[in-house]
Amino acid sequence: MRAVVQRVLRASVTVDERVVGAIDGPGLLVYLGVTHTDGPDEAVWVARKVWELRLLRDERSASEVGAPVLVVSQFTLYGDARKGRRPTWQAAAPSPVSEPLYDAVCTELERLGATVARGLFGADMRVESVNDGPVTLILEC
Repeated sequence: MRAVVQRVLRASVTVDERVVGAIDGPGLLVYLGVTHTDGPDEAVWVARKVWELRLLRDERSASEVGAPVLVVSQFTLYGDARKGRRPTWQAAAPSPVSEPLYDAVCTELERLGATVARGLFGADMRVESVNDGPVTLILEC
């Protein structure tokens, strides 16, 4: 599982000109990619890591300040462009595998106490954010 985590001042996800998920105020924007070998253990690890990571200002975690988290599914995190000009997505898990794990990460974040906003799995989304820093981290398990 791969997660790109950004510290943001605000972020939103729009599908067909309708906002489906948004956070306003300091928080985290998480792009989440799932591969074939991922399972529930990876979902729990990523959620806990995102929630407890000291990525916000003054080296605080989202759990310490109650910062919201916007989670967006992004299979392209497993794109491979080493050969040719057209990337391959073979390392990305198909929807029947990745969607339940995306939901598991969001659910685990909520269980830990996070306010979670979500993108719309599988949709063509427009993601807008105002980065704070900028601070971006890649997590991989």
